Amino acid sequence: MPDTNLRPGLVRDLGDERATDLIEVAGVIKWFDVSKGFGFIVPDNGMPDVLLHVTCLRRDGFQTAYEGARIVVEVQPRPKGLQAFRVVSMDESTAIHPAEIAPRTHVSVTPTSGLERVQVKWFNRLRGFGFLTRGEGTPDIFVHMETLRRFGFAELRPGQTLLVRFGPGPKGLMAAEVRPDGGPLALSSH
Repeated sequence: MPDTNLRPGLVRDLGDERATDLIEVAGVIKWFDVSKGFGFIVPDNGMPDVLLHVTCLRRDGFQTAYEGARIVVEVQPRPKGLQAFRVVSMDESTAIHPAEIAPRTHVSVTPTSGLERVQVKWFNRLRGFGFLTRGEGTPDIFVHMETLRRFGFAELRPGQTLLVRFGPGPKGLMAAEVRPDGGPLALSSH
């Protein structure tokens, strides 16, 4: 019988049947968003991505997890997939601070438009891209995660408005520059 006075709550947290479900997994932080309160780990062993919740991080003494950091966690199977239960260790020496992430795209877009107001049609952070619209009847504008990172954005929300410069890409229009929408456009005449 474990001595519950040594670590209060351990027996309650790790009931006998749950303790046997824990698997130790080493991997790399795919991404982590403090404002959302979660992120994902890509395991070294090829297992599916592991959900890492901020409560698990903070309980084990970490405030955040940077992309690229090496991590060892104990995971447990949950109805929607694997979830980190405990952070065993984290090595941030391989981590990439969001501001330091270099573009990984090989497509370079030269803007042919001025700064135009657009609305986010949809964006999928896990897939790393989305589409913007200038309104009904206009072609969609592809936006890549690397372009967003270069201009200080972590993600986009459907319906959000932005200011962009865009140009032709291999498959259609692509965002080349993304800025926050600061209100009415003050365009200078040429």
